Amino acid sequence: MKSDQRLFNFSSGPATLPEPVLREAQRDLFMLPGVGMSVMEISHRSKAFDGILEDAEATLRDVAGIPDSHAVLFLQGGASLQFSMLPMNLLPPGQSADYVITGVWGQKAIAEAQKAGTVRVAGTTEPDGFRRVPRQDELQLDPAAAYVHVTTNNTIYGTQWPTMPLTGDVPLVVDASSDIFSAPMDVARFGVIYAGAQKNLGPSGVTLVVIRKDLLSRSSKALPTMLNYAVQAANGSRYNTPNTFGIYILGLVARWMQGEGGLEAIGRRNVRKAGTLYAEIDRTGFYRGHADRDARSLMNITFRLRDEALDEAFATDATREGLDGLKGHRSAGGLRASMYNAFPEAGVETLVQFMREFERTHG
Repeated sequence: MKSDQRLFNFSSGPATLPEPVLREAQRDLFMLPGVGMSVMEISHRSKAFDGILEDAEATLRDVAGIPDSHAVLFLQGGASLQFSMLPMNLLPPGQSADYVITGVWGQKAIAEAQKAGTVRVAGTTEPDGFRRVPRQDELQLDPAAAYVHVTTNNTIYGTQWPTMPLTGDVPLVVDASSDIFSAPMDVARFGVIYAGAQKNLGPSGVTLVVIRKDLLSRSSKALPTMLNYAVQAANGSRYNTPNTFGIYILGLVARWMQGEGGLEAIGRRNVRKAGTLYAEIDRTGFYRGHADRDARSLMNITFRLRDEALDEAFATDATREGLDGLKGHRSAGGLRASMYNAFPEAGVETLVQFMREFERTHG
């Protein structure tokens, strides 16, 4: 692979950004048109950044169908901080919250929530090696719970909820870090949607939180100010200096999604990309998928070779051919192809060609 060519980035994140976004950011990195300084130099209280922040939120609301009933917050600390911030704000004393565990990130989320209040496991697929997600009839939900927490897509194991569970009147809260806005989403159904930006929305360092406004009243004034959803909402995500550059990129990505035809068109493309790769994995038995077929992720395709001793050689040879980031997570091993919204179909086709050649020479 020539060093002056862009690699196909199959990493789980930070992930591929749309090329038009990178080119516009490259221009604005030196000087934002009409402003006279870099987009990274402008004040977060300036009129220039007012426009960037307002445009980012408005464009995101439009492309994702975020209703006025929900506030949009641009925070920091990643999904990992939300594991703590969420129960601190939404879990009142005397109540408990339900957590559905479908992988490592769900385990981490409940471990942090236990430090803030009473929580219970309402469902788990750990006995099945996290190869699937629970069925609705397997969930033991508390109708009096403060909220139900679900991880929508599991990057490590390559599983994804085909449809979200029904939780009745209990607010459904989701960590959607790895599949947010990868297809149409009924935002009004959710109490909270949170996600690190670095997979589908922009660079690392921005955390998107979409929260139903009536839930903001649960945020206690006794909370640390920076960890208070109500304070962040009242200050328009600018109680302190936010990640200005990250929000700028997120706005460009939202505009790119609009130009691509919105979430319906993006969702169809994601189905097509994943389908192409899964078809190759299933073609001969030389490769083996990890997740159960009815829970396969469209974002993170996990697989192994029939002879697992070849997994390392596969990843090494693929990198040499410009297919980067295919080694599986250290806790699960195997191989993983992460293909978020901006990942090009040409990259999937190139990977399939490589897989066939690898099978020819090693099968």
